[in-house]
Amino acid sequence: MTAQEQAIAGDADVVRVRQLVRTVAVAARLSLVDQTKLVTAASELARNTLIHGGGGSASVEQVTSAVKPGVRVVFRDKGPGIADIALALTDGYTSGSGMGLGLGGAKRLVDQFDIVSDPAEGTTITVVKWAR
Repeated sequence: MTAQEQAIAGDADVVRVRQLVRTVAVAARLSLVDQTKLVTAASELARNTLIHGGGGSASVEQVTSAVKPGVRVVFRDKGPGIADIALALTDGYTSGSGMGLGLGGAKRLVDQFDIVSDPAEGTTITVVKWAR
């Protein structure tokens, strides 16, 4: 299945990302619990893309390992990057007025989590949730 792109430029786009992720997760036969976990993580990461990255995009696709289907979502922005990724993943750390559970919480909700950040290039976060 080819990836579906969704621009993230406003609050309505965050909703569209959630809807797209849910649609692909259903097609990949993720359980309702795993769909909810993935959609929750995607919602947080899309909001971060908008607020901290100044907007960007999400790419959503169904993927398959040797034995099971899953969903991969890649978030990209051209924002200022994350100066200290380890610190940003720490519960309680916030760069704004939030609760500081965003990145770490999103990481716990998915099976694979990868983050690459550079002040000159922005941030790319890739998450994968596998069917059980």
